Amino acid sequence: MMISITDSITVLRGISDKRAELYKRMHIETVGDLITHYPRGYVDYTASIPINSVLDNEYAVIRATVTKKMPPYFGKISIYKVVLTDDSGSITCTFFNCDFNYSRLIIGREYIFYGRINTNKFQTELLSPTYIFPDDPIKMTPKYSLTKGLTHQIVTANMKSALESLADYKLDDLPAEIREAHNLLTTAEAIRKIHFPADLTECNHAKRSLVFKELLTLQLGLSAIRSRNRKLTGTQTAPKSIDAFYENLPFKPTNAQVNAVNDCMSDMCKAIPMNRLLQGDVGSGKTAVAAALAYFAHLNGFQTALMAPTEILAKQHFYTFSNFLAPLGIEVTLLVGGMTAPMRKQSLNLIKSGESSVVVGTHALIQKEIDFNSLGLVITDEQHRFGVGQRSELISKGANPHTLVMSATPIPRTLGLIIYGDLDISLLDEMPTGRLEIKTYGVDSTYRERLYKFIKEKVAEGRQAYIVCPLIEESESQAMAPKMSAVKYYESLRNSHFDDIPTGLLHGRMKQSEKDEIMFDFKSGKIKVLISTTVIEVGVDVPNAVVMLIENAEQFGLSQLHQLRGRVGRGQYQSYCVLVTDSQSPYTKARVDTMASTNNGFEIAGKDLELRGPGDFFGSKQHGLPMLRVGDLATDSAILEETQTLAKTLVKDDPELTQSPELQRLVAELFKESNEHGYN
Repeated sequence: MMISITDSITVLRGISDKRAELYKRMHIETVGDLITHYPRGYVDYTASIPINSVLDNEYAVIRATVTKKMPPYFGKISIYKVVLTDDSGSITCTFFNCDFNYSRLIIGREYIFYGRINTNKFQTELLSPTYIFPDDPIKMTPKYSLTKGLTHQIVTANMKSALESLADYKLDDLPAEIREAHNLLTTAEAIRKIHFPADLTECNHAKRSLVFKELLTLQLGLSAIRSRNRKLTGTQTAPKSIDAFYENLPFKPTNAQVNAVNDCMSDMCKAIPMNRLLQGDVGSGKTAVAAALAYFAHLNGFQTALMAPTEILAKQHFYTFSNFLAPLGIEVTLLVGGMTAPMRKQSLNLIKSGESSVVVGTHALIQKEIDFNSLGLVITDEQHRFGVGQRSELISKGANPHTLVMSATPIPRTLGLIIYGDLDISLLDEMPTGRLEIKTYGVDSTYRERLYKFIKEKVAEGRQAYIVCPLIEESESQAMAPKMSAVKYYESLRNSHFDDIPTGLLHGRMKQSEKDEIMFDFKSGKIKVLISTTVIEVGVDVPNAVVMLIENAEQFGLSQLHQLRGRVGRGQYQSYCVLVTDSQSPYTKARVDTMASTNNGFEIAGKDLELRGPGDFFGSKQHGLPMLRVGDLATDSAILEETQTLAKTLVKDDPELTQSPELQRLVAELFKESNEHGYN
């Protein structure tokens, strides 16, 4: 039977319906999803170290001889131990419930082992290692992201089955002349070799081929979008004074805010649409800039639409815009999915008639029945939460309107120019005066009781606190190290330390109405301590919240930690961010030290690039771009520049790629995924 990449993974040998449900947790449902579930790393059996060099709780490759096999212990868990020896010393190797691996080992023979080191007061152990013979031709094996119930052995076996089944299937490829000019493997070769490389050289060649293809496709798609956005605008404005807006503000705008507004107004007076990124740290005042531009558009007779990724954030913007603009006689309208039918009908009428100059909403704004009277300015907040296609749909509701995209994730300007190409960038690199700097500390779990006491003291003073956990439920844990789950943490604290404090729980699996209710209760002060996952990373502004406690801080990227910290420090009170981690890794220490030493998002962005940890903001969902499966905008910047140059040449000669159906197909597929999965 011929297998296609669009087939369900259940067509593969060894994948039952039950196992398919486990894969579904990782968004793997088709054969194509499986083969593009690329390794997150490899076990390199050539990189062995002496036994006397191993470090506690680190993974190590050891080349050693089996010198002794101890009798098994049979209890609730069967334990099998062997002694391994090399020139530097000996170590105990322990297997749990695994007679097969124990039985295969022969005393006097040499093997290469890979596993985690555990040191206690009695001995140093190598726990549940995998191993090969020194003469095994395959010296590298893949390591995959997993979920509970799926092991590396299972995923590896299923991956081999998928690749064997697709041996004769033709995968979409770059044109042969591009592959030859840039020394690239075919997609089929590259995918096989990235999963099961013979050596590091082969692995790197495979990865480069896949990254090149992905980034070229990305650049071609963005080039097409940019060229469409360079058409003449039907919403050209004339210079107008916005002094009345500034006079109505309850604070003095920063120089950076005024400069950004002036840049945008200048753009909006040109014949081609403004296409600008407003980039600023958490709390730098992006919303005030956006409101100023909405006022400017209103003075010119145009409507503004602001699209936010969640109802929580949309409502926050609605209230903020209303405070800024209602005193100036401007009608601000809210449009979100959770509205009643009469409220929705009223909003639609205000929008269509033009009576409402400013419309704030979620992706509900792009629905077909939404008719704007004179849409002249489109603003998207936290734009990396939207697919490119969704923004395009909103833009299509006007006559080539001006667009402003806002991001609270600062990135180094040089990298921003590479990512955004000819998108103009305004930086808000100046914080409002009078704001107290958030005090940040890194501690281990022995401080937890003191932290609970500290939170209780702040609540007694009338303040509020966030506690962030990396998981929703314990079952999600993928590693041997324990990780805090929000649900269990909430149940534990509510029945012990915080039994006399109103405590709430918030996570991504809750219904939108439940999340909105919890955040409303927290914002209003009804809930004093909110235990949450990163769903609050972008959320309601709560000036009364002064403590951000982040459990398992090693599980978060540096920029994500900075985003979470930005949930506090929004009011007049001194605020604190505490990072709790027991990890001793140099990488974690560097992240914690960076957080403790600076509150500057741009400095943190630079350090993030330098440290380049997994799951950081340069990962797969960066800045409104389609999801990248293998490319990394931090580490692959050289390939990004190379593909950008090639894309410009290709588009210049053939703007619609009519001469390259393969490239057309690849672009359509990549941006189709972005449109389907654009919302978080």
